[in-house]
Amino acid sequence: MQEYLRALPKTELHLHIEGSLEPELMFELAQRNGIELDYASVDEVKAAYHFDDLQGFLNLYYQGMNVLRTRQDFFDLALDYFKRARSEGVVHIDMHFDPQAHLIRGVALEEVMAGLLEAKREAESSLDLSVGMIMAFLRDRPVEEALEVFEQAAPYHSRLDAIGLDSAERDNPPIEFKALFERARNAGIKGVAHAGEEGPADYIRQALDELDVVRIDHGVRCLEDEALTERLRQEQVVLTVCPLSNVCLKVVDRLESHPLPALLDKGLKITISSDDPAYFGGGLLANHIACHEAFGWEESTFQALNRNALEEAFIDEARRSELLERLTKTANR
Repeated sequence: MQEYLRALPKTELHLHIEGSLEPELMFELAQRNGIELDYASVDEVKAAYHFDDLQGFLNLYYQGMNVLRTRQDFFDLALDYFKRARSEGVVHIDMHFDPQAHLIRGVALEEVMAGLLEAKREAESSLDLSVGMIMAFLRDRPVEEALEVFEQAAPYHSRLDAIGLDSAERDNPPIEFKALFERARNAGIKGVAHAGEEGPADYIRQALDELDVVRIDHGVRCLEDEALTERLRQEQVVLTVCPLSNVCLKVVDRLESHPLPALLDKGLKITISSDDPAYFGGGLLANHIACHEAFGWEESTFQALNRNALEEAFIDEARRSELLERLTKTANR
């Protein structure tokens, strides 16, 4: 089954590129940029990857990204993950990135965008990997700042597939960012939002009604609201569920008790992703294998999940058709 899952053409809709920073690359970039880390070794960094909640993770996450300073750093970060993902059978990634987290450190938006866009070009030309671009905004920072950054990013609007909403969910409801998503929509840019991970089910409803998003990142707490769950089923709103992330951040105690099987039983449109693979136990393949071991899912379930992801991916139609055909051939092998 592991060999099958590696060969399966997989699509990832929920990946934070800053969360793909492996400790080895963190040390390499720190040395390049003359930055002193709080950790003496790679093993010491890995030992810190035990979190009590989302905020505990975010504290380390933002500290780690401090090594990212130049366009070369962002290029190396992204391409490192793209190569790793492609070796595990990933064929498309919708990539979140957080410009505010870099701007507040004094890193110019041009450095971030130049490095990430060059890595995207390299991946699409040489790795047989397509990449969607999601500019995510931090919900625990002022909406006024988000609006300013969105306007600053105007030269790149044509390169964005969507904007997103991420970071600490508790007490930061989606409705606060209604003006941002409306401005993006007026610019022809779609929206996605993290909701229903640590925040309540109502945050999912807010993301749909107030932000008009096309998909929900996480969304696992929807089951707490029967009417919302039925709405998600009827409208086939995709939920980008991140199983190993949910375990690491204590959204669930163990994978075997994850609501994923219940979400599928309810007829919801589900995909699985890795979220922040360097911190949460591995990439998309690791999440597939873990779900097989925890739930006993067989080939047909994983085919359906990846078909869902391909149908919802930010991808041109020719590439979508090509990858759907590949997926079908794998199913019929």
